[in-house]
Amino acid sequence: MLPDNVKIINFITFYRIMKRLRLFVFVCIAALTASAQKANYNIIPLPKEVKADTTQQFTLKDGIGIAYDSSNTEIARTAAFLQQWVKEATGIQLQLAPEDKAAQIKLAVGVPAKKGKKAKQVAPLTEQQKEAYTLSVGAKGILLSATEPVGLFRAAQTFRKSLPVTKDSKGVELPYVQISDQPRFSYRGVLLDCGRHFFSVEFIKQFLDAMALHGCNQFHWHLTEDQGWRFEVKAYPELAKKGSLREKTVIGPGNMRIYDNIPYGGYYTQEECRDIVRYAAERYINVVPEIDMPGHMQSALHVFPNLGCTGGPYSVAPHWGVMREVLCGGNPETLTFLKTVFGELCDVFPSKFIHIGGDECPKERWKKCAKCQAKIKELGLTNDPKDTGEGGRGSQDGRSAENKLQTYINHEIEEFLASRGRSLIGWDEILAGGLTENAIVMSWRGTKGGIAAAKQKHRVIMSPNVFAYIDHPQLKDYSKQPQTTDSYQVSCSKMYSFEPVIPEELTAEEQDCILGVQANLWTEHVAYPEHALYQLLPRLGAMSEVQWCNPEQKDFEDWKKRLPQLKRLYDRIGLVYCNEVE
Repeated sequence: MLPDNVKIINFITFYRIMKRLRLFVFVCIAALTASAQKANYNIIPLPKEVKADTTQQFTLKDGIGIAYDSSNTEIARTAAFLQQWVKEATGIQLQLAPEDKAAQIKLAVGVPAKKGKKAKQVAPLTEQQKEAYTLSVGAKGILLSATEPVGLFRAAQTFRKSLPVTKDSKGVELPYVQISDQPRFSYRGVLLDCGRHFFSVEFIKQFLDAMALHGCNQFHWHLTEDQGWRFEVKAYPELAKKGSLREKTVIGPGNMRIYDNIPYGGYYTQEECRDIVRYAAERYINVVPEIDMPGHMQSALHVFPNLGCTGGPYSVAPHWGVMREVLCGGNPETLTFLKTVFGELCDVFPSKFIHIGGDECPKERWKKCAKCQAKIKELGLTNDPKDTGEGGRGSQDGRSAENKLQTYINHEIEEFLASRGRSLIGWDEILAGGLTENAIVMSWRGTKGGIAAAKQKHRVIMSPNVFAYIDHPQLKDYSKQPQTTDSYQVSCSKMYSFEPVIPEELTAEEQDCILGVQANLWTEHVAYPEHALYQLLPRLGAMSEVQWCNPEQKDFEDWKKRLPQLKRLYDRIGLVYCNEVE
């Protein structure tokens, strides 16, 4: 009989041997798995048409070349992205091989006319057709083709999301496939509110990368609020320096006014904004800047109290909500200020869309302001018999004289923006005093505002709060998620169920006025990048199918089955997300 201590030694030795054996088995299994990794084309958002042949496959492995037209900087950039994404997901190192006819991966844009023949005259492409692409895998290799470079980028993202997320793969089997795809809507947006809380340039780039992964193409950048002015205006250097800084921030839940008493601030220089525009453009995302006016302007009034109806003093708001202090509608200096600000905004942002806000502008001050009432009299504005209110949260179409004064200001800015080749977007409150001629309505208080605008043949972006506001909780159990706006739940299933085009309400011509859909991340209760990403994901995956897919393609249960593959990519590239789906 062995002494007890020998028994212990032998047990420890046995344990170590078994542990090493188990590790060896795991390594062998991992190696076998790595050599048999397969692509999966059931991605998010789901392409329009996927015809796969799982009996045949092409093996993607180290050293395969990517051929492309190196004289086209956009195509060359997408080739570099593709190389990077394949390495990131699988560890496979592809080679950039411009003009190499033997390369097994080819990127192709456009079909040139044959020698000696003139190209046929064709109708201009729609925005959706410009983003169309095909992706084919066969015996000769992989072909990504599109009419425009943006379509090629979409094809590369589809290829990226089809790959297994593995490490140091020896090869990936790609079943033969023919994918044909294009988006349903031309406008596929996400809003990030940087007025309530400031987010770094580095984080905004990460946010843009997440958008590009989901096929989004419009970044609505909310730059000004009562709680902070974030855009540098060189004509008014004190505006951002002083208007971006609040003395404290409310931290109590609900209506409790408990403050942290910590100064908070931050703003973006014009060069930083141009950097964001460049970064977004490389990912085929347009940056839609918003300067919210004439309400949500208390940070500007803090710097320029003469632009308010009372003359101030005003503070940069330390708490949330709708503020009664707004720009004076009857002061001629107001329009001078706004045109100067929007002029510099147009210099920095090339977007054809410029957002003016126009929401939640109480008219309490205007009703009592001598300048505002004098301007109303000068313009001959009167109350309509069926006035329904002040055009705030509760009003869809109130046509008071004060609401019409706001329409007058909107029209002045619309004409100014038109002179710069831009289109005005406003929240659906801009309906209240009558729409200006070419205004685009962003419908947030449900869909009624969007439907009313479409019936008037105005362009519409649907962004209803009950379906598209991702500052609200995504889970029923509040204890499982960070504190956020607590009025109602916007779950993945709720967001996925949204249908932005209502045939029962709109004719075919009116339906064509619906440009697209947008998700909104307001940040009263979202102060940190990790929280912002948690609110965004995986709900953006649900929204992406509302934006990209035709209604008959949508199936929430199927979407949930496809989600784990996307989550593995989130993990690989470092995106925080909510792991539960309701």
